[in-house]
Amino acid sequence: MSPRAHPPATIVASGNGAGALATGMRILARGGSALDAVEACARIVEADPADRSVGLGGRPNVLGEVELDASIMDGETRAAGAVAALRGHLHPITVARAVMTRLPHVLLAGEGAARFAREIGAERAELLTAETAALWRARLRREKVDLASLDRAPLAPLVWRTVPDQGTVNFLALDRKGRLASAVSTSGWAYKYPGRVGDSPLIGAGNYCDGRAGAAACTGFGELAIRCSTARIAVERLARGDGPEDVAAAAIADANALSSPGRRLNVVVLTTDGRHAAASNKRGTRYAFMTSAMREAVLAPRRIVRRAT
Repeated sequence: MSPRAHPPATIVASGNGAGALATGMRILARGGSALDAVEACARIVEADPADRSVGLGGRPNVLGEVELDASIMDGETRAAGAVAALRGHLHPITVARAVMTRLPHVLLAGEGAARFAREIGAERAELLTAETAALWRARLRREKVDLASLDRAPLAPLVWRTVPDQGTVNFLALDRKGRLASAVSTSGWAYKYPGRVGDSPLIGAGNYCDGRAGAAACTGFGELAIRCSTARIAVERLARGDGPEDVAAAAIADANALSSPGRRLNVVVLTTDGRHAAASNKRGTRYAFMTSAMREAVLAPRRIVRRAT
């Protein structure tokens, strides 16, 4: 009896991950693992100062400090690793993978995450670029904030006014052996309250991967994904047999029930047989995908799920 054939290797990403997919596909094409592919893709975006929602050049918190969140998950074992509010290191996704493989923990945060990053020799970097520093100063000046006294000022009223739209990058991969993995990396809300942790490093909220059913990951207003356990519930819907398009749409509908207008949430979904879909509650967002049969990544529109009136 011949062994079961696996579907083509596939990578799905948020739209800002499109440029990294060829690198991930090269890993998969030579028989590499889905875990290696998603980490490699995330590292590319983390090192790109032009992407101001991830890694180097990511927009800072309200005090001007860049704090990074990331998580990675192995669908075969459902092992996971994550870091939150990590400062001063270029590749939070690699630190997250080290949490998964070297520690009995899943999530490290703040100074503990930074200490562990130093312990494993993770690459250090000044994450706040001149461009993002200028954007931060300009945003606070529009709110008539005295930067010199910012450390002593009440921050809670300010972040309600300064928080703009959010951005993140995520990657879901299916390798030639049929293994699934997922990775998410972000600098979080621009001008957020210091120490804010979004959905990206929270397994089950912004990232979930189960080799028996599929994978899902989110971008956008992370608090919605936390409150809805979006990624985990999406994968549960895949497990009961729902198609990826319906699963993505249902995930956004769940979030819409809690959301006020203007709070965007996006989701991408990948099944064990290589089918994929994406949805959002706001127009203008796309997702990217690539298979081993393709020469380059394709950007496609997400299904739009409106709030009920």
